[in-house]
Amino acid sequence: MTDKRIVLFAGHYGSGKTNIAVNYAVRLKDEGYPVLIADLDIVNPYFRTKDSEKELAEKGIELICSDFANTNLDIPSLPKNMYRVVNDKRYRAVMDIGGDDAGAIALGRFAPSIAEENNYEMVFVANFYRPLTRTAEEAYGVMKEIEAASSLKFTSIANNSNLGNETDAGDVLSSVGEAERLSELSGLPVLFTCCENRLYEELKECGKEIFPLKLQSKLF
Repeated sequence: MTDKRIVLFAGHYGSGKTNIAVNYAVRLKDEGYPVLIADLDIVNPYFRTKDSEKELAEKGIELICSDFANTNLDIPSLPKNMYRVVNDKRYRAVMDIGGDDAGAIALGRFAPSIAEENNYEMVFVANFYRPLTRTAEEAYGVMKEIEAASSLKFTSIANNSNLGNETDAGDVLSSVGEAERLSELSGLPVLFTCCENRLYEELKECGKEIFPLKLQSKLF
């Protein structure tokens, strides 16, 4: 976890950034903060933060997303109240950024305000079991592409390496070395390593910062 007011999650398609963003927002709310979560994914509107809308509302977390999320309409637009992320500083804000460099382009319009406030954490989400990010070098290439498209620099890494429901504690631990290599390549710290809630007891004493996740129903 970080004490920055705005926390952005970005990464390769299928890295699990949306699920982490939702869980992170819930954790902040449980710690007593006023929270809003913004879905900035205008490239893939079919699998997104809105899947957890009911759970977020029950927690008192405000969701900002496209009016066309979870519909059959592919309209790349953002709601006007998305600017509350940067303008309403009463809230801790979590942002789910679209996948890869194409998805990160929408972040560019908010980048100057975010950079000016200088109170943000931009987290690169890596799943080393996914195609195109199986190595630290591949993941680093994706990271640099996203930075160029979004006009913001990453500040940390979240290791979300998993094999879906088949993931065991050994799979998570086996990915730690690649995450550390990415840290060396980028010069950025690993903020935490993620795992499903069911694996947390096995991993909590592994010597790494572990962030347990409740999975969205559509993920697997």
